[in-house]
Amino acid sequence: MPEAIITPPLFRRAAASLAAVRPRPELVVRDLDAPPRLAPFSWATSVEADIGHRGDGTDDLDEPDTSGRLILLHDPEGQEKWEGTFRFVCFVQARMEPEQLGDEMLPQVGWSWLTDAFAESGAGHTALSGTVTQTSSVRFGGMEAAPREDDVELRASWSPTESDGEFGRHAAAFCALVASAAGLPPLGIRTLSRSSG
Repeated sequence: MPEAIITPPLFRRAAASLAAVRPRPELVVRDLDAPPRLAPFSWATSVEADIGHRGDGTDDLDEPDTSGRLILLHDPEGQEKWEGTFRFVCFVQARMEPEQLGDEMLPQVGWSWLTDAFAESGAGHTALSGTVTQTSSVRFGGMEAAPREDDVELRASWSPTESDGEFGRHAAAFCALVASAAGLPPLGIRTLSRSSG
């Protein structure tokens, strides 16, 4: 009979610190099943935003304007490429206006959403790598009625430098990344709306 796998206390502390973060009200956080076989231990969550999100839990986010996944991997033995025993992996997809996709600076701007989020949250990290991809989907045949979709996708991975498993700042940075990708204003700043009068 195989031995039961005991979850390391450090990983439990790390997962708890991530789950404890409360994002701004425009974002919806949901638990995910972590992908198997990437590491001995893993944890995952999704964060979604919608321009019309009310923040009261009543929104239908089947097709959010911006969505992301954050995964924490843990290998107690460590992995050389990770430069440690923990590794974060994230994916964010954001809807763009068609004219934005021709902007040569969009990949740099997309990457700055992540690096700025790290700076603002104070999340210590090393071995950061990733890609920013612009995509356009135009449907044909029986799918012609569906609108064209223009997106920017960011994939990144990094290793936290905190050794105590307190990774709340990384969850906060990821939420800030999703908010930036969604075009939400900084916290405390309200957008101006036209009056109907």
